[in-house]
Amino acid sequence: MADGVDKETINGGDSHDLHSLLSSSSRDFLVRNNGHQVKVDSLRGKKLGLYFSASWCGPCRRFTPVLVEAYNEISTIGDFEIIFVSADEDEESFNEYFSKMPWFAIPFSDSETRNRLDELFKVRGIPHLVILNDSGEVLSGSGVEIIREYGVDGYPFTPERIKEIKEQEEAARRDQSLRSVLVSHTRDFVISSDGKQVPVSELEGKIVGLYFSLSLYNSCVKFTPKLVDVYEKLKAKGENFEIVLISLDDEEETFQQGFGSMPWLALPFKDKSREKLARYFELSTVPTLVIIGPDGKTVHSNVAETIEEHGSLAYPFTPEKFAELVKLEKAKQDAQTLESVLVSGDQDFVIGKDGAKISVSDLVGKNILLYFSAQWCPPCLAFLPKFIDAYHKIKAKDDAFEVIFISSDRDQSSFDVFFSEMPWLALPFGDERKASLSRKFKVRGIPMLVALGPTGRTVTTEARDLIMLHGADAYPFTDEHLEEIEARYKEMTKGWPETVKHALHEEHELVLTRRRIYRCDECEEEGRIWSFYCDECDFDLHPKCALEEDEGTKVDAQEEQNPKEGWICDGEVCYKA
Repeated sequence: MADGVDKETINGGDSHDLHSLLSSSSRDFLVRNNGHQVKVDSLRGKKLGLYFSASWCGPCRRFTPVLVEAYNEISTIGDFEIIFVSADEDEESFNEYFSKMPWFAIPFSDSETRNRLDELFKVRGIPHLVILNDSGEVLSGSGVEIIREYGVDGYPFTPERIKEIKEQEEAARRDQSLRSVLVSHTRDFVISSDGKQVPVSELEGKIVGLYFSLSLYNSCVKFTPKLVDVYEKLKAKGENFEIVLISLDDEEETFQQGFGSMPWLALPFKDKSREKLARYFELSTVPTLVIIGPDGKTVHSNVAETIEEHGSLAYPFTPEKFAELVKLEKAKQDAQTLESVLVSGDQDFVIGKDGAKISVSDLVGKNILLYFSAQWCPPCLAFLPKFIDAYHKIKAKDDAFEVIFISSDRDQSSFDVFFSEMPWLALPFGDERKASLSRKFKVRGIPMLVALGPTGRTVTTEARDLIMLHGADAYPFTDEHLEEIEARYKEMTKGWPETVKHALHEEHELVLTRRRIYRCDECEEEGRIWSFYCDECDFDLHPKCALEEDEGTKVDAQEEQNPKEGWICDGEVCYKA
């Protein structure tokens, strides 16, 4: 949690003398972006934020406007100042970045103080905000997280204040109503797309969906038209249902363009409640559609995926309705056939290597793998050779087996090049069945392999992991077959000790452990299934390597079955390399 940082790990002491902290032997002042100097001692008695940041850091440039907004508001209610501690590499970049900040800075020329503060507060990533109270005591080294999560409400940023906010939110959850969710101390309305104010009181007693969205985010772009369709169908049936957009857009033009295509209501652009609501409902992804019942209580935290699958049939999104949908889905799965999966209207075929159409009916009765993949995807490229090898081995044992490539390539030429490397069948590039198959099997990442049995029913959606682990031996991917494999693996360990000591890792015993794929720390070759492992040190030894030393014996190669085949930014934080 943002306030859970141990002060001792931040600064090595309880408090700091302001003058010695921010001054140097040749300087007793800070600077503003207009060049004016301000004596360090003039800040005594104020709460301070030391803002470690840089113009070249993308996460910093995204966070700085958020901090400026919070600073400007706090300045009207409290005695709080911020000092910019730059990690810029040249004065021109420093000046350009600092020009957007309304607070003070350590002069760029004083690199010695900037570096000293870096070390003193153990700054390992930026943006980083250390908050000091009016006595120079460190309140938190997690100011960035506090500002992001609580904004101005977090002021004066003490552990007591953060605790108070959490308690208030817990109380709000217990006594939740539509008004407590949507009304703020400055606003008791939402708006329509033509700018009219609609009192929140007019929504009370309705089922209300809170739609958290980013207008230009691809998943939201795809989901919004489906939600519009559901909304309009429910409205046409006279259902007492409304949606309120909680836009996470930062540009008003983007907000207006997105909201303009929506038939429902919204919070005003950049309303201060949006961050509070995102925190309150523990937002983790977009699109998210939170359902509030007629009594103002939360019915469901996110029905977006359910709407993707079931559309308006999911209304009114209650537990009882979800139970109905589960039964409906199970009945569909029990009745699933290859044709019900792969045939859509006139699209009743797949294609071969020469583009020839193969009727889906010709594949009925076979074990089928649906291969979701794309040429632009590095994990797909890495997996393909292993998959082709397994395919040929399976095909040699059972001709009633086939693979169908379902492409996420961006253009026909990429599809053609990638498909030319494969010995199996495919859906044509751009086939609309791809979208419905991705929804049906909940494809969240590629490569993904879905196994269908001879009846057309789903055997597993994790066939890719099984091939990575067992190769062709995983076929036909059924639970019964996997249990047989497990029994063979247990048989392998007969006579092996549960623990061994080894000269390469004398600190701890190595424990016989199931490991999917690892690299042996002695022979540096890939291992699978079994390892003599130290969890504390993440140290692996092949059974062969471990037992050669431990017992003076060698594990037979066939029995073992271990095939041998500056700064960094991650989007949220920039780290020192």
